[in-house]
Amino acid sequence: MEWTIVLSLILAGLALLLVEILFIPGTTIAGVIGFVCIVMGMWLSFRYFSSVAGWIVSGGATAASATAIYFALTSKLWMRFALRGSNNSKVNENLTDNLSVGMEGKTVSVLRPVGNADFLGQIVEVKSLGDYILPNTKIRIIKIELNQIFIKPIN
Repeated sequence: MEWTIVLSLILAGLALLLVEILFIPGTTIAGVIGFVCIVMGMWLSFRYFSSVAGWIVSGGATAASATAIYFALTSKLWMRFALRGSNNSKVNENLTDNLSVGMEGKTVSVLRPVGNADFLGQIVEVKSLGDYILPNTKIRIIKIELNQIFIKPIN
């Protein structure tokens, strides 16, 4: 029964150390708990058995930990979980392609000073120059910067 407790603590500690290194790096909680489990297994081996057996278990646990960490870091096992691609798209890309300065439309929502407007059936987010504009007001595009559309009401 004592061997089961000692080996279970050491194996659980090794598993938690590997989980810390491979899956949740930086949190240190799993790593600290794993280290404590390994140390408890070593301490119990000294307590339950002779000091010779305790040193053998401690040396084995240390060697097993070092070997597991070495292979975890040098093997390509973690490459299965690594992100290899990248996302190069942008939010609202090509939003203003069909719009130009001088186009007329009407507001769909209240502009305070940001809201939605309809231009040729396309609803886009627009900004007024600080004016409060009610829905269904006719507007004109006065400036387009990147994906920001600036408008003013038509009187």
